[in-house]
Amino acid sequence: MSILLMDQELKKIQDKVVNGERLTIEDGLKLYETEDFLGVAQLANMVNERKNGKNVYFIENMYINPTNVCEASCAFCGFKRKPGEEGAYTMHEEELLKYVEDRWNDNIREFHIVGGHNHQVPFDYYLDTIRTLKKHYPQCTVKAYTGAEIEFFSRISGLSMKEVLQELVKAGLDTLPGGGAEILTERYRAKMSPEKASTDEWLEAHELAHELGLKTHATMLYGSIETKEERLIHMDRLRQLQDKTNGFMVFIPLAMQPRSVNANLTRRTSAYDDLRTIAISRLMLDNFDHIKAYWINIGPQLTQMALSFGSSDIHGTLIEERISHAAGALTSQGLTRKELIHLIKGADKKPVERDTFYNVIKEY
Repeated sequence: MSILLMDQELKKIQDKVVNGERLTIEDGLKLYETEDFLGVAQLANMVNERKNGKNVYFIENMYINPTNVCEASCAFCGFKRKPGEEGAYTMHEEELLKYVEDRWNDNIREFHIVGGHNHQVPFDYYLDTIRTLKKHYPQCTVKAYTGAEIEFFSRISGLSMKEVLQELVKAGLDTLPGGGAEILTERYRAKMSPEKASTDEWLEAHELAHELGLKTHATMLYGSIETKEERLIHMDRLRQLQDKTNGFMVFIPLAMQPRSVNANLTRRTSAYDDLRTIAISRLMLDNFDHIKAYWINIGPQLTQMALSFGSSDIHGTLIEERISHAAGALTSQGLTRKELIHLIKGADKKPVERDTFYNVIKEY
């Protein structure tokens, strides 16, 4: 694959990439600073095609947010409610099953469950949510509860994080989503999500999950107060844990959504930042198989562009996504399988329907 670099200072990084050498945080900063935007894209595309060829993966999945009541006060969240506040809700078994039944189709393979840190209900509530779904939809993978939620469950239950995970697995948990990571530096977390799990606690939750045999996901929420160096430190911390456990399946950069749908454009990440961050993620995270372009945050058309910037996954149908939309996402709340396939083919890539663990269901 021939690459035309306009910035000759990228040549050293190209040599590292071609030879499979790990990039440093300094290399990452150079990739953020260079004006050779398409040079960065070409390098990322080269790495992605080396790992995945032309394949781009998607899944038919359903989002479920069982409760929006939350003890935390994260600066970026528009989803949470305090107990008793207008709009606060907590689904119990009948409501949960009705929610799923109303949105169900037989192609759905995964329930993606995240919600508030609701301290008004016991840990058993969270176990029962999984048990209920597994009982009525045993064919579906349950992807539930972030690393931050695992730490929260440990506090409300008196169990260790390992014991929490063991109980969740017994209830039917199959994998952890990647949320709750935000930016894995304590400066950021002290300002943006002070009541939630620390950097070390989030990483520990996923390391424990990996030790128990679970494959998990990892995210990064960028576009607020973090520096470019903090984004790269975040990637490096994930990379180090992946060296140790090989338990992460995919990395998902999430563009920060302003708290109002009507927020002006200067409050949103730029298309250039979104695409560059996806490309840099692909180049930095050499031990991750997949980088996901999350269409809910950046929109379907930019997601299509991201498939030439190192992304090999566009997530899924979702049915009804609430958390990003509560924070001001401008996208639709779901896409059909047909729309996802059209999006991938339009980028001259090969659509591959997958299950949660990247086993191929069907190639299009």
